[in-house]
Parts: sequence; structure tokens; C-alpha cells
Amino acid sequence: MSQLKRFSRRLIMVSAVLLMLPLGSLSTVHAAQGASQIDAVLVLDVSNSMSASDPGKIGNEAMKMFIDMLSAQGDQVGIVAYTDKIQREKALLEIQSSEDKESLKGFIDQLDRGAYTDVSVGVKEAMQILDDGADPGHEPMIILLADGNNDFDDNSGRTQAQSDADMQKAVKEANDSGVPVYTIGLNADGKLNKEALAKIADQTGGKSFSTDSADDLPQILSEIFASHLDLNVVPVDSFTADGSYQNVKISVPNANVLEANISIMSAQPVEAKLVDPSGKAIAIPSDNVLLSKSKSYSLIKLLKPSEGDWTLQVKGVNRDKIDINLIFNYDLSLAMDPLASTAYSKGDEVPFNSYLVSGGQKLEDQAQYSNMKAVLLVKDLDTGKSEEIPMDNAGDHFEGTYKIADEHDYEIKVRAEEESFFRETDAVAITAKEGAAGQTNPVKPADEAGKPFPMVPVIAGVIGLAVLLAAAYYVLRLLKQANRGFVGQLVIEIRDENTGDKTSPQYKKLSAFKGKLLLHQLLQLAPELKETEKVIFKPGSNDRIMLHNASSCTIEKSGRAVDADRALEMKSGDRITVTLTQVDKTIFIEYLV
Repeated sequence: MSQLKRFSRRLIMVSAVLLMLPLGSLSTVHAAQGASQIDAVLVLDVSNSMSASDPGKIGNEAMKMFIDMLSAQGDQVGIVAYTDKIQREKALLEIQSSEDKESLKGFIDQLDRGAYTDVSVGVKEAMQILDDGADPGHEPMIILLADGNNDFDDNSGRTQAQSDADMQKAVKEANDSGVPVYTIGLNADGKLNKEALAKIADQTGGKSFSTDSADDLPQILSEIFASHLDLNVVPVDSFTADGSYQNVKISVPNANVLEANISIMSAQPVEAKLVDPSGKAIAIPSDNVLLSKSKSYSLIKLLKPSEGDWTLQVKGVNRDKIDINLIFNYDLSLAMDPLASTAYSKGDEVPFNSYLVSGGQKLEDQAQYSNMKAVLLVKDLDTGKSEEIPMDNAGDHFEGTYKIADEHDYEIKVRAEEESFFRETDAVAITAKEGAAGQTNPVKPADEAGKPFPMVPVIAGVIGLAVLLAAAYYVLRLLKQANRGFVGQLVIEIRDENTGDKTSPQYKKLSAFKGKLLLHQLLQLAPELKETEKVIFKPGSNDRIMLHNASSCTIEKSGRAVDADRALEMKSGDRITVTLTQVDKTIFIEYLV
């Protein structure tokens, strides 16, 4: 019998006691994600109509700027160029260096135009790319650029109904998989089907943008990048160049900024210099300053910038209009303390406490909180009405209270925001419907007075309750194990035994996983490596992980085979070798904390 079936039977046995326990006893801290890695597929319409809608290929430039804004390492990007068929595509490429970004941008520069258009073809292929290579610990997304309605080849026999059916299927798959589709409609000829693009975004949790000018596309891509990571685009300056260096202040608010993306958009090339808060000139580029240039933008990325006011000096061609925007990326999430209960009565005042988290620890930096505001976002699930309740800034956390207005069900979360970013907690559900908060003990009827105390039933009840409590404790332990997180990372290399070729090291962070992790997941679910799905990692104590092998693979540590019937404890620095039996490949794994 599988562990899942055994667990299901035990769960049925103790379901009664779980119903008796206060719902608040199973509460956990509700936290939104901080800085997350992205798996993005860029979907570009390369039909001939784009030559008129976007003659300067600003759309391509905007997509390249999006790539430059991604983290220096770790994000994955795929590209689909479509007409009524796939013209060219690139599978997800993990960015490990600036050369990887240049490779992706070079691919975009090589895209050619083609006849006809079928938007469903592009979206369907984007979902396939994510299915084939998305990292389970990353945030997936699709960005779709289109300039009008479908245009089918009469000789193909393709109909709008067929395209609509394919699109509906792809959108449903995206929604079921948690993949938001951000749509950008370029309405240069006035024929854009805005409603169709907006529907795709709405049904998948994305956002829809439309514009009459391709010149707006870089700004739109900035908005999409910021929106997907719960960030805000901060307008810094807009001015007309005079041919000399002009100073622009870039304020880094605190030490929690991972990256500062400074985008300089202009029709003509610009030159830039940089001075840090201490007054020291910083070379562009340098170790912690990356520079990317294209014909319509320059992007300067500051890695772990010092807090304070930086000075950006920009020199542009005389009379050229220059727009400068800023996007900070933070290693911060927002957490909410668990509630004492999830059941209340009308008129009850429910207290909420929320705070920022960095590196898994509560943030104590009051400077970060000083410019932030927080609100309770309350949705009445019975009426659909939503309201915002301001919270107090207590210096190192936010405090607020919601007074239950009606005997309804509610969904509540906290949103905290400052100029450059926002964060939201996961939502919690509470109820104030009649009977949910419990009932008072009934008064003993008069005819029961004087009856002997029922000793035997009480003892039996106590024993039964003890058994149920023990069972509940077992279930809670399983639930705790299922929610236990990993630390550190695994470094993975794969050697082809036929050729001797070895892949470059891949660094897989484990912090996004909980409970258990399949080696096959870290190998991007590659079909040829399917036998590794029975090689399982689980969190251990003292920053260690436990390896369980139920596969036919041979696992060795220090030259000795690991007993498949026993779990192997791995500490930081331990290395293992996994020899596959179905293909001639060997996997080398090192655990680092």
C-alpha cells in the first residue's frame, strides 16, 4: 500500500477529531513571495503587417530591454516568433551570464517577417515551452505582442472557429498551471481586437495593454516586469538633452535593494557616468554595475547598491527627449501572523499583525518601514464587496483591526506599499455565520438532576479522546513535514557516457520547495531522465537533507553504493553520483548551504 493510501486511511480515521480542534491550531504564517526567479516566454507577432505597425522594430527592442531587466543569474527565457505558424522558437534558456542575455537578444534581432497571422499558434507553443522546461520553483509568465486580428491563408483551410478553440484550450491550460499571460496590442491601424487580448489576460491573471504607437512599448514592458514581481516603476526624470552631461538623482532607499534597474530611453545614443553616495566615480560597466545598450534604450543595473543618493550623469544628443525610469528589486516578502481563530461573530474585532521578511527572518530595519503604508484588503464573499482598512505603522510591523460587519464569509489579506514596490500576504478566510463561533453548553434538564454520575461512559470517552488526540498529533506531524522547507542549493552536472561530454554546473536553489523534492523536477522533467522521479529529497534537521532512492538508479557516495532501503543524510559539501540504467548518463550532485 502506498504512503498516500496509508495516509488517506489514517486521515479518515482522525477526521472527527480534526473537526473538533480549533481551526486556528492549523494556522501558518501567511506570506507573499519576495524576490522570485522568472520563467518567461516572449511571444512576438512577426507577420508582414508588423512592418507597417512597427517599422522601427521597437517591439523587438522592448523585448530585449525586458531581458536586460531580468536578474543577472537564474531567470529563464524562451522566445516564440509566430505568423500563422511557428517561424522560429527558442526553448527556455537559463541566464547565467551577460553572454546568455546577448544570445537571446541576438536571436530576436535575427527574426524575419512572414505572411498571415494566427495568435493561438503563438500562445499554444509558449505553453508547450513552459511545459517542457519550466522550473517548479520559478514564477512562469507569457508576454504576447500582437498588432491585429487573425489573417488566415485561404489555402490552409484554417478557420476562426478552429483558432478560437485552440486559444481557449491554451488559455485554460495557462490558467490551470498558474501562468499569467500579459498581452500587448499594437493598434497602429485601428484594427486591433482589444477585447480578445484583454480576455486572454483576464482569464489567466495577467494584464492587458494597448497602444497606438510602438514608441510606448519599452514603457509597457517595464510595467509588465514590475507588475509580475510586485514592484513599481518609479519615474525619475524626463528632459530634453542639451549636448552636455545633465545630473539626475537616483535614490536607493535602503540596504534591502537587490538590484536597481535604471532605464534610459531615447531616440539617439546617450553617454552616462555614475557617482555613488560617497562621491566616488563608479565605472560603467564594472563588477557591480552592468550596462546594456540598444538603439532605443540604455539600461544600467546596479547590483546590491549602497543606500543613499547616487548621481547619474547623462549626455544626450542636443534636443533629444530622454526618459529615465527606475525599478528596484527587493529580497522582501510580507507575512501575516496566524489568527487565533477563523470563526467569529458579528461585531467581533479581529486583530491583524503583518511584517516584512528578508532571508527567512523578520526584518527589523525600521528605515524600510518608515516610508511604507499598509492596508487590510477585505472581501465579503457573500456580497462581493471589497474595502480597504488602513493599518498602523508600528515601526517594525503593521497593526490593524477589522470589525465584523455581518454574518458573512470573508477573505482578508494585507498589502504594504511604498513608492518603489508593494507586497501582499496570502489571503486568509474567516467566517461569521451563525453557529461558526461555537455554541454555549445547554442547560441540564431538571429531570436529569440527581442521576448517578456516568463513570464508565466518561472513562471510555476519555480513552477514546486520547486515542483521537494521538492520531491527530500524528497527522499534524505529517502536515508539518509536508510544509517543512529546504535550505541551500544543489549543484548538478550530467555526463554523457558515450561521448564523455559534461554539462556546465547548474545551481538549483531549494528554498522554493517544501516537504519533498524529486530529482526529476530539478532536471526539468526531461523525459529521458524519467527514472530519477523516484530519487527523492526531503528536508532534514540542522540544515541537512535526506535522500531516498526507490529507483533503479545506482547512487554512490565516496565511491560506495548507498543502501536503497535506507535514507542518506547529506550535509553541506557532500557529493553523490547517480548512475542511470535506462540511458548512458551519470549525474553528479553536490549539496551546498
